[in-house]
Amino acid sequence: MASAHPGLAREPPRLSRRVSQLTGCSRREADEWIENGWISVDGVVISRLGARVSPKATIEIRDAASKHRSASVSILFHKPTPAGDALAPTGRETAVGRIRADNRWVEDDPAQRFVLAHLRGLAPAGALDASAGGMLVFTQEGSVARRLAGGDARVEKEYHVLVEGALAAGGIERLRHGLVLDGIRLRPADVSWLAEDRLRIVLRQSLPRQIPRMCALLGLRVRELRCVRIGSVPLGRLPPGTWRYLRADERF
Repeated sequence: MASAHPGLAREPPRLSRRVSQLTGCSRREADEWIENGWISVDGVVISRLGARVSPKATIEIRDAASKHRSASVSILFHKPTPAGDALAPTGRETAVGRIRADNRWVEDDPAQRFVLAHLRGLAPAGALDASAGGMLVFTQEGSVARRLAGGDARVEKEYHVLVEGALAAGGIERLRHGLVLDGIRLRPADVSWLAEDRLRIVLRQSLPRQIPRMCALLGLRVRELRCVRIGSVPLGRLPPGTWRYLRADERF
């Protein structure tokens, strides 16, 4: 693609692109290798995403990257809502224990073979409230866990919320911005009606029981809460109680 300004040099390529070209890995994998400090450029370790490098630079990739590439996985699990979950887990280990060969989604990519090594070090990346269902992410990737976990995580999470009660005039605008929980002014949220009793709420932060408490401030009671998207990855048609691997073309 020609420069928008004739006579100006093109920007050097991103390091992740060069790593992907050199190794055949995905851009997602290249970013993870960079974040883990496994990539050196002209002898200097580069761990900053978005870094650009000269096409003539010498790029070195540590052996740990190839081992990581073959072993590490991330998994999407559709947690049933409590009403439809007779075997609801009570802790982190029990939740991870529900990733088994016999409840893998039948439409998952058959090229990705399930092996017991994929359960080693698998941990939740973020959490759902006990009363919520929908997408849970389990990962062996530290970079994925860092992006999704914690109250300061800014990756979008979309919820569909079944509510009861009457919302006063201006209530939607108050849900979108202006509410305070635990002395914290909440970040702006995208809020709209999906149906007469169902809201779509997109958050960019994660406080304990945030959506039920937001709704309670405005006189609404949450009857059902489901996470249907995290970042650009949708829950889609994944049935409750089943799981699938995060694909190479997906990224949080």
